Amino acid sequence: MKAERVAITDRAIALVKKLQDKHGELIFHQSGGCCDGSSPMLLEREDMYLDESDVLLGQLAGVNYYMNKAQFDYWKHTHLTVDITEGRGASFSLEIPLGYRFVIKSRLLTEDESHALGL
Repeated sequence: MKAERVAITDRAIALVKKLQDKHGELIFHQSGGCCDGSSPMLLEREDMYLDESDVLLGQLAGVNYYMNKAQFDYWKHTHLTVDITEGRGASFSLEIPLGYRFVIKSRLLTEDESHALGL
């Protein structure tokens, strides 16, 4: 069984594609820090410095999805689905000026998924 840690809704894919057309190469980053806390942020690739404290969880709509390692330690047993909602978030994410924000929906990994991911 192949297990994935992250997924994305069709609505969110459409918004990502729109933002890719405008901004070029992007990344998702979920830090657990200030502002919207654990909400995923979509940023221009060159605007985000990544290092060994960032974990690559997968790729969504051609965009790498990273999570800070400290945050990952709390979320490693969950599957995340990125979606959008109307409203203005409190972050620097690219969708904010369009009146949307990315949100995550989470569930615990199944036993088979956990095993496939080496947990």
